[in-house]
Amino acid sequence: MQYARRIVGRKIYGGQSTYIPLKVDTSGVIAIIFAQSIILFPATVASFIPNPGFQRLAQALMRGQLLYTSIYALFIVFFCYFYTAIVFNPLDLSENMKKYGGFIPGIRPGQPTAEFLDFVMTRITLAGALFIAVIAIFPDFIMAWLKVDYRVASFFGGTGILIIVGVILDTLKQIESHLLTHHYEGFIKSGHIRGRR
Repeated sequence: MQYARRIVGRKIYGGQSTYIPLKVDTSGVIAIIFAQSIILFPATVASFIPNPGFQRLAQALMRGQLLYTSIYALFIVFFCYFYTAIVFNPLDLSENMKKYGGFIPGIRPGQPTAEFLDFVMTRITLAGALFIAVIAIFPDFIMAWLKVDYRVASFFGGTGILIIVGVILDTLKQIESHLLTHHYEGFIKSGHIRGRR
């Protein structure tokens, strides 16, 4: 995105290009947590009500079953989109860009910018949601294909990896912003820590 050049008194502001940091996975592990909560609800109800219909539904929705895996993946994709729709407001972002003189080259400010941001975020969220769904159901495939106990298979995927990677990335961002605010030129080069590309 570009910012228009403004002259205020003797100073010139703006006239620079930057980018909008859109996340591939806005929801993080929240989509997985919501999906697990909903998919475990029938089994919880079946444990309290001795109805044969509930018992059959609970058996079909046990971990490792095909129905469980497919519904779980669909719930994850749904909650990724749901959470992104709640958190990301393209109209508000486009109005803030317009207020401060920012624009996306080739896109008019205002409503067309909001529609473009919504279009881009929808495509990005699809890739992120499918990736998160694959990571979440990967232990089930390891358990089914290799006949490994779930407690061992859960180390190879799922929410643990997402949490660890998220914490590492946040820690790197905090270190980088701390170094930038204190102007340690010996540790940074052109706005990024030297070890990162």
